[in-house]
Order: sequence, then C-alpha cells, then structure tokens
Amino acid sequence: MRDSLVSFVARPDDQKNNVMTERTTSSSWALAIVRALEAGGVDCRGLFAELGMDYAALADPDARFPQDGMTRLWLRAVEVSGNPAIGLNMGRERHPGALSVVEYAMMSSRNLCEGYTRLVRFQRIVAEGADLDFRPLGDRYALILTIHGDRLPPARQSGEASLASALAFCRWLTGKPIEPLEVRLQGEPPHDLAPYQALFRAPLRFNAPHYALVFRRCDMEAPLPTANEALARLHDRFAGDYLARFSGSRVTHQVRQVLCRLMPQGEPKREAVAGLLHLSQRTLQRRLQDEGTSYQQLLDDTRRELADQYLAQPGLTLLEIAYLLGFADPSNFFRAFRRWFGVTPGEYRARL
Repeated sequence: MRDSLVSFVARPDDQKNNVMTERTTSSSWALAIVRALEAGGVDCRGLFAELGMDYAALADPDARFPQDGMTRLWLRAVEVSGNPAIGLNMGRERHPGALSVVEYAMMSSRNLCEGYTRLVRFQRIVAEGADLDFRPLGDRYALILTIHGDRLPPARQSGEASLASALAFCRWLTGKPIEPLEVRLQGEPPHDLAPYQALFRAPLRFNAPHYALVFRRCDMEAPLPTANEALARLHDRFAGDYLARFSGSRVTHQVRQVLCRLMPQGEPKREAVAGLLHLSQRTLQRRLQDEGTSYQQLLDDTRRELADQYLAQPGLTLLEIAYLLGFADPSNFFRAFRRWFGVTPGEYRARL
C-alpha cells in the first residue's frame, strides 16, 4: 500500500482498528464512475497511478476509496477531457450491480418509491459523502441529494453524476423513458446546456440549494417488473449486516444515534453523550477529531439534517420542531436555521 493518504483503500473490517478516519466511497460506486469517465475517453488507470490510488482495488467489492481521492479524480478527469459535463456520462449506460447489494434491494422493491426509500436507508454503504432524502411533495416525489466535501469541497460533477445515474436506473429498471418534472442542480448554469437537456429531458433549475430530481407520483408508484418481496427481505438483511459492520465502529455514527435520542429532552451535553458511549469526554473528542469532526460540529450537522426532515412534515409546528431539536429557546432555533439555510424556517417550508 502506498504511503499517500489518497491511496488508502479501506475495508469494513479495517475500521475495527480505527484505521479509517475520513469519508469513503464504495468500490462498486467508484467503478461505475470509472466506467463513465473511461467512456468519455479518460485513461483512469493512468489517473489512478498519478493520484496514488489503487486501480486494481476496483475489483474488490469490499474495498473503499477516500472521498477526497474521488474528488481529485473528477477534477483531473475534467482537465484531461476538457468536458465539464463528463459526470452526465453516468446516465449514458446502465451496468447492473453498480450499487452492489443496495441496487439489488432496490430492484426487488414493489415500485421505485419503495426502492428509493431503501436507497436512502442504505446510502452510506454507497458513499458517505452524500445525504439523500426521498419525500412526497403533493402529487409528486423528490429525490434530494446533498454532497459534502471532506478536506476538499465536492466536485460539481459528483452531484450531476449521481442524478444522471438515478434517472438512468429508473429508465433501465422500468423500461420506460421516464422524464422528471424538474431537475435541480447546484452552481451556475454551464455555457453549454445541450448535454443536460439531452439527458434529463426536463426543465433545469440551476443555483438550487441542493441537487434533486422531481418525479410524477404515478412513475414512482407503478409496479416494477422485477419486484420480489422475498428477495427484497433477503437483500435488506445483507445490506443491513454490511451497514452495521461498517457503521458500528465509527464513533460519529454512534454519537449521531445518541444525539437523535436525547435532543427531544433538551440540548445534549457532551459529558452525557460520552457517558452513554462509555467513553471519557477527552477520548470522545479525540476519536471524533480522528474522524474529521467535533462534538459541536456533529450536533450542529445533526440538527440541520433533522430540521430539513421535520419541516417536510406539515403536522409539526415550528415551535415543536425547535423543541425536538433540543432548543430551549425557539429564537436560538430560528437563528441557527437562518445560518444553515439562509432563510427562516417558515420561508423554507413555504418553498417545500
């Protein structure tokens, strides 16, 4: 194994020794990205060597690649190809099994709605650098994606590739030319819109707060020809076992679980969380630092993610949401929310 941090390839069992400390991407998703880049004429084997990454590890279903390594791969691929829209290649071809057990679980679902609900549940198996949400919006559904950076800010092509792949999955699995009602993309509109229009065949909204595909309800609820309840349960078990093995050793994941449980009782204190995890405060802080975060940052991130989910539930008032997030003073919630999203909770809910 090379000394470069970028070359680090981790497997779930490695994490028991607390070796891995950064967000990672599964080899199956990395392989799908490589296929898309190579279809665009990029020599990924050469780029992997240049970036200190192990190309051969793509064949290992248990291998994982550091997110920053994948970000550097996207950026170099754009440079050598001269194609800033190269991420859209993820929607050109469909390779069964690109998401490993997660995709098979989706294929066994009754419909795309159930399939995407499974993808949200098992998203961290695919890539840790993304938060995924799937929610009803009146007579439609939205698949919402937020890409996070690690030490490097995320590449725009990563988000665009994820949307392109999600749409290609819909079309491939149903055998129908599904067209979204709207596609939301972060960042300024590119100079050339033609590749986006040709692939998505839907209205494009740039400078959006997140990446998203908005679908017709009927497309998401139509029965899938591959539906199989027994196989779905089996794949759920496989994916659940992997996720438990993968997440169980990450202190970040354990702290999130404790925070979600304690927040309705008030703002969780670090000493209380450390006590429930049978760690000293100093050990907790050190292990979180090893995983690239801190207690306060994790509390803030967890609140932000839950706030987004709670506001999508019309039965919850803003006051109730503030208390569910552990804010004793609702004004503190409003200030934090404006810092997170740039608008008030009421304005954000109106947009939803």
